[in-house]
Amino acid sequence: MKISLCLLTLNEINGCKHDIPLIKKVKKHFYEVFAVDNGSTDGTIEYLRKQGITVIYKPGISYNKMHIVAIKKTKADAIIFFPPKGTNSITDSLKFKRYFDKGYDLIVTSRVIKGSKNEEDGQSFKPRKWLTMILGLVSAIRWRREGNIIWDVLHVFRGIRISKFNTSMIDIKGKTYDLEDIIQSYKQKTKRIEIPTWEKPRTSGESHFKTIPFGIKIFKYFFHEAIKFN
Repeated sequence: MKISLCLLTLNEINGCKHDIPLIKKVKKHFYEVFAVDNGSTDGTIEYLRKQGITVIYKPGISYNKMHIVAIKKTKADAIIFFPPKGTNSITDSLKFKRYFDKGYDLIVTSRVIKGSKNEEDGQSFKPRKWLTMILGLVSAIRWRREGNIIWDVLHVFRGIRISKFNTSMIDIKGKTYDLEDIIQSYKQKTKRIEIPTWEKPRTSGESHFKTIPFGIKIFKYFFHEAIKFN
């Protein structure tokens, strides 16, 4: 089975400098490793190309379209999306193949299930974790009819089988791909699984998804979907 690794980047030079040397150690396990960049200006693109990684430069496109561009670009059977922020273990990507071989179509690394670790763990106030789990629960109640529940509906680090994914069902202008991907899986009844991972604090820089404004976008999308007449 051919599996591609796609890096989603926007001004992640420090995260890339941390992750790329580690990615090189596992590169042989992938059909290809490439990046979709949303308009970096901090040297990310130049660094990746210098490391021999193909970069598809698409400044200003939506977060959702970055995924669609990657899916249409690859000729592999499956693709793993990985955010090179220095927060996730690249070795977890090697676990995906065994699940694809078992017939799973969607594999999500989770920061909220047993055996996982979230950067908010240890804090009394965990807005990101709570938001994620609430959305995971309500999404499952609304759309899941069979198969596993996915709790970490907002984690970028995941893999999909290309033949089971319909890009036309994704809002090309949206910023909620991670949740849309899960809802699509529920609607199409594709085989899915969630595996634990450990998330570390960012090596530097700030998240591109601020909890409150991003949460508002997520809930707007969610309720728009929830009231659709099926």
